[in-house]
Formats: sequence, structure tokens, C-alpha cells
Amino acid sequence: MEKLQNYYRSFEKEMGYNLFDENSFQANQTFLLYIHMLLTTEVAEVAEEFRSMFDQSEKFLSEGYSDIEAMALAKESIKDNLGKELADCLAYLLKLANYFEYDLETELYSKLEEIKRTRKRYKIHK
Repeated sequence: MEKLQNYYRSFEKEMGYNLFDENSFQANQTFLLYIHMLLTTEVAEVAEEFRSMFDQSEKFLSEGYSDIEAMALAKESIKDNLGKELADCLAYLLKLANYFEYDLETELYSKLEEIKRTRKRYKIHK
């Protein structure tokens, strides 16, 4: 993930992104609100791909395909677009992680370990 975060930093420099006054509260606030807006838009586009997949699966069901076949065909029908939308989401997450100087890989592993500990505690007390 570090390699990916570094690549994204280089990409931003190459493209001339993040050209704002980092010492300005207003500029930082505007940047964060803008990135938040873009990320939530991309997440909504992921949801739209799911909606399309469900609509397609219903169409395939009406054509006589089994539920498993219909879902597989519908899943394949959105694969390219969904990949692009997920990549857009990841790009904005990388942008935010870099802004806050997070090592996203460490953060992810830490979160997963926290989930394991929480789950083990829950199972013990169940």
C-alpha cells in the first residue's frame, strides 16, 4: 500500500493536483469538503452499478436463467464499470490518507486486528 500511496503522490504532482495554500484554513477546508464530495459521489456510483446488476439479474431470471446463472451474467455485465468506480473510490481514499499522512496499510492491518479482538471478546461473552 505504501508503494501505491507514493505512486499516487507522484501522480498528483505530475498532474498538478492539490495546488492550494496548505497554510490556509479556508483552502484546507475547501479541499477536504471537495474530496469528501467526490468520494461520496463515487460511492454512489458503486451503488448504481449494484442497482444495474440487480436489474440485469431480474431480466435474466425472466428469460429463464436460474438465479445463480442470472447473477453471474449480471455480475459480468457490470464488471468493467464497477472496477472503474472502485478505482475512483480508492484514489480519493489514497488522497485523504496522504493528506492526513496515514500509512493506510498499517491502518488497515490495525483495524482488522481490532475486529478480531472484538469478535473474540464477543464470542467469549456470548
